[in-house]
Amino acid sequence: MLDIKFVRENPDVVDKSCASRQNAHWDRERFFELDEERRTVIVEVEKIQAERNAVSKQIGQLMREGKKDEAEAAKAKVKANKDRMDELNEKRGAVEKELFDLVAAIPNIPHESVPYGKDDSDNPEVRRWGEPTTFDFEPKAHWDLGPATGMIDFERGIKLAGTRFYLLGGAGALMERALINFFVDEHVKAGFKEWWPPVITNYDSLFGTGQLPKFDEDLYHVSGGMYLIPTAEVMLTNIHRDEILSGDDLPLWYTAFTPCFREEAGSAGRDTRGIIRVHEFDKVEMVKFAKPEDSMNQLESMVAEAERMLQLLKLPYHVVTLCTGDIGFSATKCYDLEVWLPSYNAYKEISSCSNCWDFQARRANIRYKDPKEFKGTRLVHTLNGSGLAVGRTMAAIMENYQNPDGSITVPEVLRPYMRGMEVIKPIA
Repeated sequence: MLDIKFVRENPDVVDKSCASRQNAHWDRERFFELDEERRTVIVEVEKIQAERNAVSKQIGQLMREGKKDEAEAAKAKVKANKDRMDELNEKRGAVEKELFDLVAAIPNIPHESVPYGKDDSDNPEVRRWGEPTTFDFEPKAHWDLGPATGMIDFERGIKLAGTRFYLLGGAGALMERALINFFVDEHVKAGFKEWWPPVITNYDSLFGTGQLPKFDEDLYHVSGGMYLIPTAEVMLTNIHRDEILSGDDLPLWYTAFTPCFREEAGSAGRDTRGIIRVHEFDKVEMVKFAKPEDSMNQLESMVAEAERMLQLLKLPYHVVTLCTGDIGFSATKCYDLEVWLPSYNAYKEISSCSNCWDFQARRANIRYKDPKEFKGTRLVHTLNGSGLAVGRTMAAIMENYQNPDGSITVPEVLRPYMRGMEVIKPIA
């Protein structure tokens, strides 16, 4: 979340930020009403506390002087002051909670380098790698190739769990595991520490990364006020919630594979075929904790790491910068990697790499100390990115590596993870 002091001193910046995001709003008038009310309460509490302290000192003297009635009156005054202070502190708590909730609902401010735009159609291309795959035959979509090769069973997936779930079998299940292991192994080689987190989390973790309270309808709720995770970013970032890190240890690079669960409440009618937009999917996530002056460099290196996965798989893609109208709630700057999918005749998102600045760290209270550079503590900067979304990677492999006979060539880097399999043939 934003610093309340920053919001107080820069309301026009917040106005401009929300306007540039197109659909973001904050109650500026209510913010300053609450802020003034809070200050008024604090001043009154301090005044009553000073009066109470002064009267308390008089009680002993009055008792020693035998002025019992005056002493009793002073005691009554002290009690009345205490009761009033209790009322004011309760009021202050309510005001500060409302003020906190108001500020917590304001999205992060886009970095000055983020281009203005209304939606994803305004995202400028940064670079592209490879050329869109062309065929000398009529290519098939992954939702046709999957059943034909026995890799994906959509009907039984729906039977088992419902719409937007699918079942992997044979080479499909093998490729899913192969991609997971390949991504994690490569990230570990690059210097990331692997974690294996739970897939059920609590409110504080989701608040810390910005999913709650804003995106509650997109989450799967389970018993006891718990949730299924929408991404491993939640778990990796909150490993250090309420902790003070050492500046000597920064940057920290973390990675983890987890299944991810999303209601996709606002995506009715979008990408309904295939495995592009589903309720449960596998993903390998990258998270970084960095010093403020280094976080933009860390963002670029994170993007490069996600790109490296696509290059090793020899999948054509491009990188776009998300404009102000498309950037996520917690991000100050974000790049999307979009892989070429012949079935769409377009690029589709396969990784989103974000620098969240100190926005998540303030929500999750993640700080660091570095006595050589400054006194006290500072908020770290947090970053996250997909490395990569496994299902979408499989769909891209199936479509870009398909052959005229309906078979699918296995990318060379995956073959050691797939028992040496070179080609996935259609089932008889």
